[in-house]
Amino acid sequence: MRIALAGLATSHPYADARVLARHAELAVWEPDPERLARFTAEHPAATVCAGLPELLDTAPDGVVLTVPTPLVAGALEPILELGVPVYVNKPAAATREQLLALDRLRPGEHVLTGSVLRFAPAFRALRVDPAEVLAVRVTVRHDVGQWARGHSPWQDAPEEGGGTLVTMGLHGVELLVALLGPDARLIGAGGAVRGYDTLRSEDTGLMALQWWGSGILGTVEILGVTDDDSYTVTVHTRKGSEEVVLHDDLGFEATVEAFLSMVGGAPSPVPWPEARAVLDLLISARESA
Repeated sequence: MRIALAGLATSHPYADARVLARHAELAVWEPDPERLARFTAEHPAATVCAGLPELLDTAPDGVVLTVPTPLVAGALEPILELGVPVYVNKPAAATREQLLALDRLRPGEHVLTGSVLRFAPAFRALRVDPAEVLAVRVTVRHDVGQWARGHSPWQDAPEEGGGTLVTMGLHGVELLVALLGPDARLIGAGGAVRGYDTLRSEDTGLMALQWWGSGILGTVEILGVTDDDSYTVTVHTRKGSEEVVLHDDLGFEATVEAFLSMVGGAPSPVPWPEARAVLDLLISARESA
């Protein structure tokens, strides 16, 4: 099996590759020499390609796509034409224009994108009866201080990577959609700068959602100024509140395993309409804030 890593624009593909290397030969393309050097130091046997066309010419069985968000649609198109499963590291789109560009490609059952947290064992063990739920909340604690220091500035730019509200808020929206389904609408959103005053976006955010079918209210809190990363899901019912904290096993390995199942012929475990609903909610929040 050969898996191609198209881009290394965030930290995710390095974690992905550690799992993938146990199952497959690796091929990689990344224009940034420092990122590529970090990767090849860890995977010296990987085939290094000069560009995306050369990478796809290696006849991969699957592709992990991790390029800056504005470049996703353009890079995804030839991968879809190749006809192999692809895992698009999040977010696949951060603006309305980027989402429409994806829509024109008509992603199908061979595309997986979203937060790894939906595959975290502690979250997958959570059982929720929507009829009993009063409200739900996800608190995302993920420090964005590296952006304030100039690292990956495109992620901090609202018009490129979506900023904190989209990039970190995705984790919360993804978990709520995984729990309650994609038929949700945005009620409101806001952001603030509380700790990193050199950011182009925000370091603190809030989203309010409502599920059309049931009326359940959901809240996503984003705390980008924190000494310890964690993700907390709280489900409120008449009997009390159940809380799950995701801290250690965040689902990276299970996500790669799901992708490898796609390489083996299974459809995406996150259908495109559901993944698109998450992106649409985030983009609506960005526009509102």
